[in-house]
Amino acid sequence: MREHLLKKIVSTVQITGILNPGYRKLHTVAFTNGCFDILHRGHIYYLSKIREKADILIIGLNSDNSVHRLKGPGRPVQDQQTRAEILASLFFVDFVILFAEETPIRLITLIRPDLLVKGGDYRAEDIVGYEEVTSYGGRVETIPFLEGYSSSDLIKRIK
Repeated sequence: MREHLLKKIVSTVQITGILNPGYRKLHTVAFTNGCFDILHRGHIYYLSKIREKADILIIGLNSDNSVHRLKGPGRPVQDQQTRAEILASLFFVDFVILFAEETPIRLITLIRPDLLVKGGDYRAEDIVGYEEVTSYGGRVETIPFLEGYSSSDLIKRIK
């Protein structure tokens, strides 16, 4: 079982091999990204909604250094391997790829998703990768947040 889970955590080289033209003809690929520091009900809602729109869900996961730069001191709460394994354990997540950059633009241009999705706090036009994905006919969408759920609020309550 664990071996199956770990096979879902892939490198950029592995994902380009998986997403070959034959595979792409048979599957609709969705991509999202984030820190997913403490997985909560809002994340489950968001990720499951994305998977309803595509055959394959790929998550770009911010590395530990990237999360620290974005979120500040004390973050991430969980290390990148832990966060990757937790995400990979979800049946509706097909692949997890770590990235260290400020934005996932390199992954987006490499993967060329049919669907790029972020949370409802974004306007589709402002999402990193919008121009690239729409240039080849892909879609960019947002999914509204499930009210009352955020990692930052959860961390504050725990403290």
